[in-house]
Amino acid sequence: MTDRPIIRKEYYSIGEVCDLVGLKPHVLRYWESQFPPLKPSKNRAGNRVYQRKEIRLVILVKRLLYDEKYTIEGARQKVEELRKGGELDETTRQTLDRATVDEIRSELREILRILRGDAAG
Repeated sequence: MTDRPIIRKEYYSIGEVCDLVGLKPHVLRYWESQFPPLKPSKNRAGNRVYQRKEIRLVILVKRLLYDEKYTIEGARQKVEELRKGGELDETTRQTLDRATVDEIRSELREILRILRGDAAG
């Protein structure tokens, strides 16, 4: 898993978001066209700037598409259902928490593998 905890700052460039969530910029730009709540603002230079709420949404969409195997349309409907039900913010927070826990678990497994001297993995 390439997701990393989000460092606290106000705005993130598309490159920083890509590094955080393990996606390419063209994927994020495409998702912006497919998921109406995913609308990062732009700075004076016209570059996308993402806030934490958009990053959490990207992580949720990634989970829906890649882990839960939703189609784009199915994921869009799920996001809209969560938004209409007032659950989108809480769900995106939980998704981020789960991604962080998964990353920590993965790192701990790697440490155990190293400590056991299991170079093969």
